[in-house]
Amino acid sequence: MADEQTMTEPAALYERRGNVALITLNRPRALNAVNAELSTAVGTLLERAEADDEVRVVVITGAGRAFCAGADLKALAAGEDTSAAGHPEWGFAGYVQHWIGKPTIAAVNGFALGGGTELVLASDLAVVDEQAQLGLPEVKRGLFAAAGGVIRMQQQIPRKIALELALTGEPITAAQGKDLGLVNRIAPHGTALEVALELAETIAANAPLSVRESKAMIHRTAHGDDWASDVWKANAAAMKVVFTSADAKEGPTAFAEKRQPVWQGR
Repeated sequence: MADEQTMTEPAALYERRGNVALITLNRPRALNAVNAELSTAVGTLLERAEADDEVRVVVITGAGRAFCAGADLKALAAGEDTSAAGHPEWGFAGYVQHWIGKPTIAAVNGFALGGGTELVLASDLAVVDEQAQLGLPEVKRGLFAAAGGVIRMQQQIPRKIALELALTGEPITAAQGKDLGLVNRIAPHGTALEVALELAETIAANAPLSVRESKAMIHRTAHGDDWASDVWKANAAAMKVVFTSADAKEGPTAFAEKRQPVWQGR
């Protein structure tokens, strides 16, 4: 059942700012809690960004004072399915199991415990408001962080700290998150989106193929043996894509000619 917000406005908004796509969770009165409408909207907009050759980076943020309050408990209590229509494989919020080749940045503008933290964990980079907290409080409600929280937290911070967060349900500050390596940048209060867009623009200025293959290789080999032959085969395949591209010629040429490169993404 659609709520009053989604009956009048889209559950997620999309905007192109140069080579950056901005996706905004748009249920501010529900603290951007995730229902089917939001999952469908976000997943569809991710597909749109992936298909647009002009988009090089995706930033996701929340409308109002929250980033994301997790699953919509009212929808769950009513027995509603909160997954994206026709695409349950996209996972929570149409996002946490939805791979795209372009870098994603979470601009955490406010409340982000539970499912909001899981969106952070699913993002490549995270910019967090200095007053925001991160954490997995699901055990306090008889649940567990099933949208990737218990999977990814231990991959991104030390395991014993991940266990403490998952088992106690207690939150951490943005500063603690940065110290642990969970947060890339802390933004002064009210500027998370601004700081995230600056970071996105820095990435977007680079060669698109180089960025995509770098992201893919880091994810693909994150838990592999760096001496294993299959790792180096994957690396060789990525090299072939990048080093034989038009952009690989343009980069050195632009440097020699003392001008900014004009990337073609091929």
